[in-house]
Amino acid sequence: MRVPRLVGLMAVDARETAQARGLFLNAPDRPDFHLAVVDYVVRQYPQPGAEVPPDSMVYVWFDFGEGEGGGGVREPRIPRPPSGGMQRELGEPGDTFEMIDR
Repeated sequence: MRVPRLVGLMAVDARETAQARGLFLNAPDRPDFHLAVVDYVVRQYPQPGAEVPPDSMVYVWFDFGEGEGGGGVREPRIPRPPSGGMQRELGEPGDTFEMIDR
């Protein structure tokens, strides 16, 4: 039997799809997986289309792992703004604004 594609499905739909194919689901990052409804599957193992025996376990994750974030691709903006003119140096992110009373 082939593993269905579960990535992108809500938890409730992933459970129904797996059950209809005679597979079991396990979510290592969600101990309360049986209660999850609207969380979306972001990874699965085995991959979709893999051949597995009936009653096999398919693992699904709802959160990205460390360093895998879903922030998208960050590319440099081209063309860059023209250089020259007056520029202001900004503080580091997280620095608080200090007001000096003179």
